[in-house]
Parts: sequence; structure tokens; C-alpha cells
Amino acid sequence: MVEKLQQFLRTSAGQIGLVAFVLVAAGMLFYSVRGFGRSDAAAATSERPFIDAETGKTFAYKIKMGDTFPVVSPFTGKRTGYHAEACYWTRDGKIKKEPTYVLLNKYKNKSGPTFCPDCGRLVREMNDPPIEGAPPPPTEEEYKASHAKYVEDQ
Repeated sequence: MVEKLQQFLRTSAGQIGLVAFVLVAAGMLFYSVRGFGRSDAAAATSERPFIDAETGKTFAYKIKMGDTFPVVSPFTGKRTGYHAEACYWTRDGKIKKEPTYVLLNKYKNKSGPTFCPDCGRLVREMNDPPIEGAPPPPTEEEYKASHAKYVEDQ
């Protein structure tokens, strides 16, 4: 059997077949090794939107090992860059495709909850992404009304 294979590989058809096999195997190896690279999930956890607390401008920042927060902002050159929370809601409670990035009040040295400047809805740390059919976060007016009732009930 080995002799027949050697004889076949000496022919031009055998050599073409061998080259094609090696190319296919190399391609498969390349794509399988490439798959072990950085995943989308890993990229999403290290490449995040930030907001400069002084200017209010948004910028992308790739978190590196040993980074401390706040990060250096490209707008001020100072440590005024904080992680931005994404708000995907509209004023009328619909989901939108592109988020509005929001800087939480705690990073602006303001007390109280944070509301999106675009839609007026509550934004929390580690803000949940929208789910189709789920109710939107409360507006500032709804939030205040529900918390006033709670205070009155006590």
C-alpha cells in the first residue's frame, strides 16, 4: 500500500493532490489557531467608553493591566476619565440602537440618582441593557413620585 502511494505521489496528479492537501491543512490550522485569539467578550471587557468629568466628552479607552481609575483623559491630560454607562432608551420609553453615554453623578461629586440627559430615565452603575417588552427605567418624575410615596408610607 505504501509503495502504491509513493508511486502515485511521483505522478503530476499525485503531486497536485499533495500540494492541495497541504494548502487545505495549512488553512485549517491557520483558522483554528486564529480562533484561539482574543474573543469578542474579552475585547468588550477591556475596550470601553469613558467620559471626561471636566469636559463631558466621551472617549474610547482600552483598559490595561495595572490601570487605576479615573484614567487619563485625552481632553484634559488629567485623571478625569470615568467609565460611561450606556442608556438605550428614548423619552417615550422605546429602545434605541445607539446608546447615550452617561457619567454617573457620583463621579461628578453630585448626590442622588443619575438620569440620562437625553431621555431623562434612571441610569445606574452597571446599567442593565434593554430587553424588548420589559418596562423602561423610570423617568426622574416617576422616580421622585415613587420615592415620595415610600417616604410617606413610613
